[in-house]
Amino acid sequence: MQTQNVNPPINIVVRHETITDSIREFVEKKIGTLHLDYPKIIEARAVLDVKKNRHVAEIILFCANHITIDASTEDQDMYAAIDATISKIARRMRKHKTRLLKKYRTKPEDTIKHLDVKVFSQDILDTLPAETTEDPEPFIIHREAAKLKVLFKEEAIMELELSDRPFLVYTNARRNVLQIVYRRPDGDYAIIEP
Repeated sequence: MQTQNVNPPINIVVRHETITDSIREFVEKKIGTLHLDYPKIIEARAVLDVKKNRHVAEIILFCANHITIDASTEDQDMYAAIDATISKIARRMRKHKTRLLKKYRTKPEDTIKHLDVKVFSQDILDTLPAETTEDPEPFIIHREAAKLKVLFKEEAIMELELSDRPFLVYTNARRNVLQIVYRRPDGDYAIIEP
């Protein structure tokens, strides 16, 4: 289930006319249909303008990582202008995500080389005396070999946001130190330096 861009705050500004509930609901419904994981929408602003027989709809999305996506359309009908603007915005969001995926696509040498799986045996756990304070030798559950990437902090956050992993280990390009960036439960990012 996609939860990244659900219910972003929407500001609607109407010039030269009063806003109706139907237009407000239509704009909120259309912006709510923008379901892409990246970029994360922080705020949306819709500027609707009426000049003589022209209806102009402009939508500006303020996204994470200082990304701003905007589009405007002019039409004879306000609803048609809003529809066309939303389709332009969705196309630009997909284009932006595709560029990022192409830029940060893993190279063949950066892929997983070897996986070992080890599991605790139930027999070993049952045969341990209750007063033993030592843990048994664990089996390796999952070993993943990957090449450490040299990234800037912003690139590491972007790569983590594009992946479904809970954390990313990398070497900071500015300071040349090992860092771990992870997603906190509140949605922000934190960095650990071991």
